[in-house]
Amino acid sequence: MTLARRQALGLLASTSFLAATPAMAAKGKGGPLYKDAAAPIDLRVRDLLSRMTLEEKVGQIIALWATKADIMDGLTFSPAKASRAYPASFGQITRPSDRRGAPNGSNQAGGVGARWRTPADTVAFITAVQTWATQETRLGIPVLFHEESLHGYMATDATMFPMAIGLAGSFDRQLMREVQSVIAREVRARGVHLALSPVVDIARDPRWGRIEETFGEDPYLCGEMSVAAVLGLQGESKQLGPDKVMATLKHMTGHGQPQSGENVAPAPISQRELRENFFPPFRQVVKRTGIAAVMPSYNEIDGIPSHQNRWLLGDILRGEWHFDGAVVSDYGAVPELDTIHHVQPDLQGTARAALRAGVDCELPDGLAYRTLVEQVRAGTVPLEAVDIACTRMLTLKFRAGLFENPWPRKDFDALTGNAEARALALKAAHRSIALLKNDGTLPLTPGAHRRVAVIGPNAAIARLGGYSSVPRQDVSLLEGVQAKLKGQAEVVHAQGVFITQSEDRSADAVLLADPARNRQLIAEAVEVARTADIILLAIGDTEQTSREGFAKQHLGDRTSIDLVGEQNDLFAAMKATGKPVVVCAINGRPPSYPAVAEGCNALLECWYPGQEGGAAMADILFGDVNPGAKLPVTVARDAGQIPIFYNRKPSARRGYVFEDISPLFPFGFGLSYTKFEIGKPRLSAPRIGTGGTVMVEVDVRNVGDRAGDEVVQLYVHDQTASVTRPIKELKGFERVTLNPGESRTVRLSLGPEAFALWNLDMAEVVEPGLFDIMVGPDSEALQSVTLEIV
Repeated sequence: MTLARRQALGLLASTSFLAATPAMAAKGKGGPLYKDAAAPIDLRVRDLLSRMTLEEKVGQIIALWATKADIMDGLTFSPAKASRAYPASFGQITRPSDRRGAPNGSNQAGGVGARWRTPADTVAFITAVQTWATQETRLGIPVLFHEESLHGYMATDATMFPMAIGLAGSFDRQLMREVQSVIAREVRARGVHLALSPVVDIARDPRWGRIEETFGEDPYLCGEMSVAAVLGLQGESKQLGPDKVMATLKHMTGHGQPQSGENVAPAPISQRELRENFFPPFRQVVKRTGIAAVMPSYNEIDGIPSHQNRWLLGDILRGEWHFDGAVVSDYGAVPELDTIHHVQPDLQGTARAALRAGVDCELPDGLAYRTLVEQVRAGTVPLEAVDIACTRMLTLKFRAGLFENPWPRKDFDALTGNAEARALALKAAHRSIALLKNDGTLPLTPGAHRRVAVIGPNAAIARLGGYSSVPRQDVSLLEGVQAKLKGQAEVVHAQGVFITQSEDRSADAVLLADPARNRQLIAEAVEVARTADIILLAIGDTEQTSREGFAKQHLGDRTSIDLVGEQNDLFAAMKATGKPVVVCAINGRPPSYPAVAEGCNALLECWYPGQEGGAAMADILFGDVNPGAKLPVTVARDAGQIPIFYNRKPSARRGYVFEDISPLFPFGFGLSYTKFEIGKPRLSAPRIGTGGTVMVEVDVRNVGDRAGDEVVQLYVHDQTASVTRPIKELKGFERVTLNPGESRTVRLSLGPEAFALWNLDMAEVVEPGLFDIMVGPDSEALQSVTLEIV
């Protein structure tokens, strides 16, 4: 019997006894124990489980999304319909903020298509559902509502922060925690207790349309930002406090390096590679937080889809890491064990396989798990398996405090998209934008240029990225520059090109804009640019050209990673005017734009900078804010280099016959308007034992004439080991703010975890030997000392 199996059985200890003697489960005062807020959660769960019928147990591990139609009259919740359709109740509702299931609601999946309810309508719907669930069902079990919150609550009026990959580039744990705290507050205010965030996948393929959702390519950075995100969402405890929501780690695992860069494709990754690179962010979150839920990935690893992978979800997640939360399926992933992976013969088989692997509830509609009542009665599924899953979902509800307070807040509107949140969105955008090239053109001085041209397909639109809704306000680059230069310079604008024919990110087909029309627009933009003194060129992606490809008819992955459409032609035309060209790359994918990088005067990587992005870009362009972000990914020159990542093995990247092997920009890279000097690292001891810790000190000084931020990055390299090791691995970082002339000593600690490897016997050990301890402003400009471990 595996450890995970023994732990699962422990959840059910004494349950059969309580079922046989339910009176013993009640408090002396006569009420059921599960309703006693002062009782331990495990006893409350056991008491409630003992009272439940099979139908009620299965009801707790399904959800309603399209099937919200079963419980609504139009958009209004109908208690009568709910009681008829679900006499044993149901456990969860998917995305109460959308209109899915309503007569005029969208049937689009994948987080992009549903039309939204108003905030007040969402709160009214949740309140009505909870009133029915707590007052009109037999046991009064509240419903769990979940929503998407990748970089903001995906609902109308909520604050939209910079995309996840941009937040990762801030290298700022505290900022991440602050952002996620505001997201949690806005989600919780409407009565939602579970957020499907953060995405913890490391991403090694920019062809993959979901790279924007990640915290980049590095396991350590991803782990640190993920821990900060979960603490921001959930707080320090497994039991939710006010204004907090339960978080969900997505997607376990290998999702970010799919075959051919295609979403849901197989991840041909060895166990050692999983343990060294893909597992660590998940493991860190499980180890250091009270994470509530984990979501398996769509893909397969070594022939086994994650949603039926007992080794992954049982032996590793619950066995080795001791995770005690719930495993929730990705949308539609359980039926796909049949329809895509063909490892199960039918819907019933997919339910059996996922439940046996440890998937505790099926999202978004529970289509497969709805077969479990009949399967238990037929003897093909053991009741014990349903009990374990139900126990975990009920535990989630008790930890969330749903039995005591399932209600939305009355002041939800004041807590949503308010001035505090907008100010934080602006700060987050400031700290997420990276300066990748500058020949001295930046920063600009307001009024120094008589006429400023703001040109390009991303100039007059605030691009928010995937998993976004409609915030109360947003600011485009054009609007930000106009506000900055009001009364000081004339701002002129031209479209330049369109990237796609439509701006509807829910549309299945992605059609590039008409080249002939774009050539006309380029000619018009040239005429505008010739009248200006400087050109601010906004190019990159749209929410169609970089997105989640969740179906064959709704694709989001690409073979080319350069600019699409006629954007390179637009840049060439702007360059040919002889005017300085400052490029603002607004995108979801990394900026693999070699012609642009070579020819522009300055390049800002803005990612999708959130609702305040236009103001933030203007602040940086005109010197009110000094950029300090770094790249959380390696930027490839060409798709032929993929996968390309800094922590490669020694035998990788030997070279190509005709092309440059180096990246366009290295991991961790980012410039500033000031200059920093980083000294050589100093060790607290030249030699430590295998279980020891060493303190690394490094002096950093601002030798320029502006205040600014530098990210001190610490890398480790094992010189000789029993298995091959990366040439360098990030093991520490700190972002510091320094005034001109100011210096600071940064202290970073390295313990056994920083030096451990998985040896020939697949045991995690620290091997004696020599280690390079390297420090610098990015992954290439490094100084090193040697540490001996004995």
